[in-house]
Amino acid sequence: MGLTKQYLRYVASAVFGLIGSQKGNIVFVTLRGEKGRYVAVPACEHVFIWDLRKGEKILILKGLKQEVTCLCPSPDGLHLAVGYEDGSIRIFSLLSGEGNVTFNGHKAAITSLKYDQLGGRLASGSKDTDIIVWDVINESGLYRLKGHKDAITQALFLREKNLLVSSGKDTMVKWWDLDTQHCFKTVVGHRTEVWGLVLVSEEKRLITGASDSELRAWDIAYLQEIEDLEEPETKKIKGSSPGIQDTREAEEGPLETDEAPEDRILTCKKTGSIMREGRDRVVNLAVDRTGRMLACHGTDSVLEVFCILSKEEIQKKMDKKMKKARKKAKLNSSKGEEEDLEVHVEMTLQDEIQRVANIKTSAKIKSFDLIHSPQGELKAVFLLQNNMVELYSLTPSAPAPQPVRTSRVTLGGHRSDVRTLAFSSDNIAVLSAAADSIKIWNRCTLQCIRTMTCEYALCSFFVPGDRQVVIGTKTGKLQLYDLASGNLLETVHAHDGALWSMSLSPDQRGFVTGGADKSVKFWDFELVKDENSTQKRLSVKQTRTLQLDEDVLCVSYSPNQKLLAVSLLDCTVKIFYVDTLKFFLSLYGHKLPVICMDISYDGALIATGSADRNVKIWGLDFGDCHKSLFAHDDSVMYLQFVPKSHLFFTAGKDRKIKQWDADRFEHIQTLEGHHQEIWCLAVSPNGDYVVSSSHDKSLRLWERTREPLILEEEREMQREAEYEESVAKEDRPAVPGETQGENYFTGKKTIETVKAAERIMEAIELYREETAKMKEHRAICKAAGKEVPLPTNPILMAYGNISPSAYVLEIFKAIRSSELEESLLVLPFSYVPDVLKLFNEFIQLGSDIELLCRCLFFLLRIHFGQITSNQMLVPVIEKLKETTISKVSQVRDVIGFNMAGLDYLKRECEARSEVMFFADATSQLEEKKRKRKKREKLILTLT
Repeated sequence: MGLTKQYLRYVASAVFGLIGSQKGNIVFVTLRGEKGRYVAVPACEHVFIWDLRKGEKILILKGLKQEVTCLCPSPDGLHLAVGYEDGSIRIFSLLSGEGNVTFNGHKAAITSLKYDQLGGRLASGSKDTDIIVWDVINESGLYRLKGHKDAITQALFLREKNLLVSSGKDTMVKWWDLDTQHCFKTVVGHRTEVWGLVLVSEEKRLITGASDSELRAWDIAYLQEIEDLEEPETKKIKGSSPGIQDTREAEEGPLETDEAPEDRILTCKKTGSIMREGRDRVVNLAVDRTGRMLACHGTDSVLEVFCILSKEEIQKKMDKKMKKARKKAKLNSSKGEEEDLEVHVEMTLQDEIQRVANIKTSAKIKSFDLIHSPQGELKAVFLLQNNMVELYSLTPSAPAPQPVRTSRVTLGGHRSDVRTLAFSSDNIAVLSAAADSIKIWNRCTLQCIRTMTCEYALCSFFVPGDRQVVIGTKTGKLQLYDLASGNLLETVHAHDGALWSMSLSPDQRGFVTGGADKSVKFWDFELVKDENSTQKRLSVKQTRTLQLDEDVLCVSYSPNQKLLAVSLLDCTVKIFYVDTLKFFLSLYGHKLPVICMDISYDGALIATGSADRNVKIWGLDFGDCHKSLFAHDDSVMYLQFVPKSHLFFTAGKDRKIKQWDADRFEHIQTLEGHHQEIWCLAVSPNGDYVVSSSHDKSLRLWERTREPLILEEEREMQREAEYEESVAKEDRPAVPGETQGENYFTGKKTIETVKAAERIMEAIELYREETAKMKEHRAICKAAGKEVPLPTNPILMAYGNISPSAYVLEIFKAIRSSELEESLLVLPFSYVPDVLKLFNEFIQLGSDIELLCRCLFFLLRIHFGQITSNQMLVPVIEKLKETTISKVSQVRDVIGFNMAGLDYLKRECEARSEVMFFADATSQLEEKKRKRKKREKLILTLT
């Protein structure tokens, strides 16, 4: 085999220009003990933590590939649960920024995440209609709740009782009993999707938001409590005559039989509704941690804030109402009548839930979060549609509360999609321009150095010398900016339509522009006298015009400045001589217009990218098409050669960037990362960096490494990735008693669980081989009458010369807790007898009892029939029964002893801290007295 041509690999280096992406929700997080200062925001596949006071990004929680769709901070504020587009959940530590725990169980995007009060369990809802409850401490799934018929929109734990309430797009609100894991009640009072629900008033009231402009309120009564209230009455009856008792029972009898079974835990009745001002659907509905402030917003830019009054406040309000009503009644009644009037005042829902204020943001709200400080101030943070974060504060207790915007994060990104990118000649500065602004970024630090307002930009370049930039706009203007001052130097009306493309001339003295007015114009740089100062400033003047029959979409100079390529709306590319503007060649073959093109550094090749998804490579000498490549699954948006080579990059609406070899017509590599269509890219003058922009509002930097890329290996890796994806999508193994397509376990088959099962199988095979070798070795030693050295397995040596059975235990310990059940589910039954025998050994030794019991009970559950019908396993199971019961009770005793010890220490600490507290207080009092005496002495001396 001959030498293969080596290429260098480009890798993703950074994501910048993005403040927050739209798919997920914004949340307040506690960092360094401060609440209300830091927020976590989804940013494509990552999560950014922003400091609202400084407007800086202080931490990035790095994701893998999938977009973030949901965030939820833990109650202790130390962790953040992040849900992704593919249904996986990761839990990150906010102290280290690492995501150590991963849960795979959902088949579609996560739509809701909520912790319980202690932070030990996490409920996740998904577009796949399932709710899964996860044990965060043990890092495993507890159970899956199936019942909704459409995507879950919210799932909440109740604080006092082991219940969960969930809402979905199927118009249902469901109540789940978590002890038995079944749905015991479905609330069917909604006609449309239920977009959000919250629990308020000490969990005695449920508020739901749907697709109309009312928030419905439901009263919850727990039946246990109702019975407790009625108990004293029944006691009274005991002493009365038996006849009364019988009639009472007879009355109650039919009631109990009629009572619906779902009402045995709680009743949920509609009490009324609060009208919103917005006419569209509720997008988000939330309460703050205290449960006092309620807020919701629709698809517009207004957040409506309500206050839930306490019992005392409601009583005060009702007393006032009563007074008013009495006064009114007095006035209405004739003066001659007695003043003693019966007045009835009904308490409405509006008396209990009071509108506070509306917060109007500067753009459409995508998500929000509330925090109510002990001082009574409400902080609301918003993630807006235009890539911006805003923080507002509001004092609800004020007579006329006015929201005040206290901070906003805007500098780190554009408000709209970036349409043009350019590198400076020293490879350090990157220009990005969008519909309203131009930003200059430092490539090394990714900080925004300059922001300048402009019109809708379509194309741009740095003027030689990197001190000025030129922008072409949608209205056909040329805008010239000075970078040092950030000022607009000049605006020139260049074309009557959109100015689609510009190309700097190779001699760097001028440039050419092409626009939608069917003309190509040539411009020269010149220095003109500035009216405001004595120095001259840069300007541009038009020299020539080339009029054509069709709109011009793209223009490009050849490196020797002899030829000019012009792409037209009639799907052809025309090549003209620059000096005489005479026609030279026409390149036709594309079925749709050519959107982008570039000429190689030596002027030999021209590559054209079109909306027909193809890239064609042509020779510039005769205009012959060397090759047509099917490049992307959607329009090719941008194409650029790597300087000093025949390699080029293309960007497509299919979210991919691809690198190609124009000599061998081969696809070298694909850079995946963007989550929406890519608009443009720029390759740095030294070819080491590529920067790309997309509809997901992010800019991505890709860096050339020194790692060689061999095409055969690349193809092999691609095939492996495809295989791994297909493995995860295969049918699940059927469990006895489970119907096909249903899944009661919380896990999901992934490539990791398959690999874990393979590792267990390999470990057991190694154990079998080693035990067989041991037997042989003993027989050899017996026959020889002396000790013969036994060769040790290299794998066991690597683990520190452990026994084969200990190696099996090590493999079990190495499996992630969240993937354990799924790995055992894949394990064939032929390995189970060995596993059970080994478990018996391990449990007798008393090592890792909890892990082994978990595996043992799961295997017994899924292979129950085969294990019980296997005579060989009866003695094993008998032994396991004895050892497990004794060892588990031992472990329980140890835990009980430790708990009692910790309780004792806690009491001791509390007692000590109280003593300290009192000692502290007395010393403070003495200090105050001393200061007062000093002050009195001073006054005396002064008088």
